Amino acid sequence: MSDPAAQHVIVVGAGLAGLACALRMGELSRHRKLRLRVTLLEARRRLGGRATSFLDQQSGEEIDNCQHVTMGCCSAYLDLLRELDSLRHIEWFDEQYWMLSQGEGRSRRVRRSVIRPGAILGVGPGLVSHATSFVRASFLSLPSKLAIGQAALAISTCDRTEHRDHTFIDWLASQSQPHEAIERFWRPIVVSACNLDPERVCAATALHVFQDGVFGGANAARIGIPNAPLARLYEHAESLLASRGGQLLLGEAAEEITPTRVVTRIAGGTRVHNADVVVCALPFEKARRVVAQRTNDPRFAAMDTFNHSPILGVHLRFDRPVLDVPHAVLVERDTQWLFRKDREGRQIHAVISAADAWMDLSEDQIATKVCEDLHACFPASTTARLEHIRAVKERFATFAATPAFERSRPGPLAEDATSPQVILAGDYTATDWPATMEGATRSGRIAADTAFNMLQRS
Repeated sequence: MSDPAAQHVIVVGAGLAGLACALRMGELSRHRKLRLRVTLLEARRRLGGRATSFLDQQSGEEIDNCQHVTMGCCSAYLDLLRELDSLRHIEWFDEQYWMLSQGEGRSRRVRRSVIRPGAILGVGPGLVSHATSFVRASFLSLPSKLAIGQAALAISTCDRTEHRDHTFIDWLASQSQPHEAIERFWRPIVVSACNLDPERVCAATALHVFQDGVFGGANAARIGIPNAPLARLYEHAESLLASRGGQLLLGEAAEEITPTRVVTRIAGGTRVHNADVVVCALPFEKARRVVAQRTNDPRFAAMDTFNHSPILGVHLRFDRPVLDVPHAVLVERDTQWLFRKDREGRQIHAVISAADAWMDLSEDQIATKVCEDLHACFPASTTARLEHIRAVKERFATFAATPAFERSRPGPLAEDATSPQVILAGDYTATDWPATMEGATRSGRIAADTAFNMLQRS
């Protein structure tokens, strides 16, 4: 039963930011003796926001909207999974497979490189952990390896906040990176991690990826891939929230949000929820549509300038095995990543980030392009027959992390506001992280701490 004397917190949106916020509010209430009740509202019938899965009507299978990957450096997200008893659904890998296809027909040559953490004497812990396999990587020439090594040293000592006004391609030029190094190393990582090309992405955002992840040491650079549909990661969220005095309400889409009230659309009409504090954990394009009283809020003036970058996830099933590694980076191909989704390698998931050029293609055209990339890097797959394809276009997948965006990211509250405010949460807020599950989780925690402090002062 709810406590009528408890202060009421409403969190709108049960993506990762909203889940993290609601669960942390319950935990803070329990340990700091502040009587709270938390209501988490979600428009859909499933949790996870953009990091979820759904039932594909064509195949009858539960599939992810796109392949999501975590890393060892994603401490907040991994803590959330630990709370949800879902770490068991993450499979960890210490190797990355890089595939470079050159030539055509009988003259085609595929270079396969395995980059894994090692341990040799060298400079800087991150560079040391990758040095052995990196030196052996056949998809890069010696001049490119030397240039990348020099840039890695610069990354280890630079203050990334000093580069918010520049793009990452500008930063690479300042480090005299050759074309091959950019196209075969820097670009694949940046596009995959930031969902934006080096020519557009903020240098500070890209540098963060390398400082905390790629060059952050062996544990930080480990790749974790869910081995179950994403929705299963959140199976225990409702019961965990209930154990902390909260409730989850599905099928309630927010129509209007104020600092003390949320109006939702439900079957048969609308419902009004009153609260002491409201946290909006919706994507920014939805937040700026439903949050009222935003005229004098500078956070929304900035949000009106934000743009998206799309991602395309392509599920394919073949009549025989086509992928003999768990996952692969395709170098200098339009398809950036392939993931094996079954033990045999018949089912694969292809990911195309920064996928603007793919959004208007038909499913047949997408299949042709992805299969061309697959066949180029895995020649044995050319004899396989494609049995099924499902392309999932996420036009609003992430924010476009440009320098202008990075300078304008809003905090949970406007610093100079004098009237009550809606607290904001979401990966687009000022977390200092790219558009990742880690960034979303951190934003939810920040919003929870902000809400808790507000209630303590009231």
